[in-house]
Amino acid sequence: MNKNIESVLISEQKLEKIVNSLAKQIEKDYNDKEFIMLGLLKGSIAFMADLMKNIDLDFRIDFMVASSYGSGTESSGKVKIKKDTEFEVKDKNILIVEDIVDSGNTLNFVCNYLMTRGAADVKVVTLCDKPTRRKVPFEPDYVGQVIPDEFIVGYGLDYDELYRNLPYIGVLKRSVYEN
Repeated sequence: MNKNIESVLISEQKLEKIVNSLAKQIEKDYNDKEFIMLGLLKGSIAFMADLMKNIDLDFRIDFMVASSYGSGTESSGKVKIKKDTEFEVKDKNILIVEDIVDSGNTLNFVCNYLMTRGAADVKVVTLCDKPTRRKVPFEPDYVGQVIPDEFIVGYGLDYDELYRNLPYIGVLKRSVYEN
């Protein structure tokens, strides 16, 4: 375990079970639908890669960069789209893949943005959900695990662009980010 990790919140084995379960739900719900799996970079990359491999359907993938964080631990509340989709979303079913939902600001903004661009449907799958931190009403359609109000890293999640490569999700020691 990394020296800056307080504890492991979701082990590699548990991550695999979560991804498999979510993939089966998505496969069932999208069995007769054409869709675009849209990853929100950078945090979703590990989760999306594993999720894609476990869904036995044909689909396109695309990416967006939308952020309200920067290098801090609190959402600024102002969402910026830094990279937009490459595919046309008009009349398409969109499945957004996200690493974590906490304030709900980013996903609420992105979902509304895609709908105003004419998407037929927008759903969200998130690996981690932190509902105690919601600033806006938002509920993801698929949730891997509801988590406590801890600052987590690993499996794509970062603090100041570090720790994304950990194969598990861990709670970051407060001493790392409280100076």
